[in-house]
Amino acid sequence: MSDTINMLDAKSSLSKLVHALETGQASEFIIARNGRPAARLVPLLPAHDDRQRRIGAARGRFAAPADTDALNADVRRLLEGGT
Repeated sequence: MSDTINMLDAKSSLSKLVHALETGQASEFIIARNGRPAARLVPLLPAHDDRQRRIGAARGRFAAPADTDALNADVRRLLEGGT
């Protein structure tokens, strides 16, 4: 449900309006100028959605060898032009 707030009240209580949106106390505010709706103040997506793009998102999708040094001789041979 949206609440309509006049421009002067929105200016003087912007931090309270933003806090109400962040905490879920309100879903949106309509800001009116001279009694006519002029703008809509809505919350952005929750911050926890951005956390899904973290390092380790591919955990469990790939397998690393137990001994990463086991193929060093083969890698050296390939880098030095051997077949």
